Amino acid sequence: MRIHKLCIVALLLAPNIAFAQNCESIKSGIGATRKTQNVGRQFVGNSLDFIQERGWIQFAVYSDFAPYSFEKEGKLTGIDIDLGITIAKYLGIKARFYATEAGENVDADLRFNIWKGRLVSGPIANVMLHIPYNRELGCRNEHVVLNGQYFNEQIAIAYSAEDYTEEGPVPAYFRYDKVGVENDSISDFYLSGVANGQLIPNMVRYKSTNEAMEALKAGDIKAVMGPLAQLEYELNTKTKIHTPPLPGLAVGQWTLGIAVRHNWRPLSYSVDDAIRQAVEDGTMETIFKKYGLSYTPPKW
Repeated sequence: MRIHKLCIVALLLAPNIAFAQNCESIKSGIGATRKTQNVGRQFVGNSLDFIQERGWIQFAVYSDFAPYSFEKEGKLTGIDIDLGITIAKYLGIKARFYATEAGENVDADLRFNIWKGRLVSGPIANVMLHIPYNRELGCRNEHVVLNGQYFNEQIAIAYSAEDYTEEGPVPAYFRYDKVGVENDSISDFYLSGVANGQLIPNMVRYKSTNEAMEALKAGDIKAVMGPLAQLEYELNTKTKIHTPPLPGLAVGQWTLGIAVRHNWRPLSYSVDDAIRQAVEDGTMETIFKKYGLSYTPPKW
């Protein structure tokens, strides 16, 4: 659910073009029905100078989202946590984090955590991690700057090595074999539409990709379709993974980056510099290897 269900499906079906282009064709604002109104407070968040003077930067990460951000022995850990620490070190300050549940869509997450805040109470982040870098999302959320691309994610299939001894399965196999997907995810929508719904009887929906992988390892299903990194993190000696062609899926991969409130652009640029350095000097690849994952750098 951290990939935001219907919203991310819409994002992936749209061209992933740099959104510095004209946004006239993209509806903006809350609900994308009208231009956003001025927020109640003139300023939300903090400037780069203020952050460096106080000595720490606050990141928002998604909760219970292994391998990106999750609790282990009472502490937040994961790829996005390590990235936040790397960014803070580049800025010469400390990193602080808070975990947030995924909202109805990415737009709601940006509204609650970056540019406005929740109606009653709750923290505001200087930077939110793991945000799709996408023209439509950027145009639709005019109070936010999307930046800091740090890796490319793609859809893959994990499978039982005992059930598929010669080659990994492709969607057509799931007319006969059970496959797990995260409920209302990209994989769920894609497989539901294959062959006019013929795969639906063998699709088993789970609350998360991690839960689907646990079912695979327990032998309840034969395969799981989902984001590559999440599948890789849960692999064991009896499971394998591959990335076969997926006919009909307009975009099987996407770029992840960061979000900062629009009036703090110098902060966004500095964070982008930190991330670019981490990608170029191999730090990002090292972070991914720490969690047993392959790394695909962004294409700038």
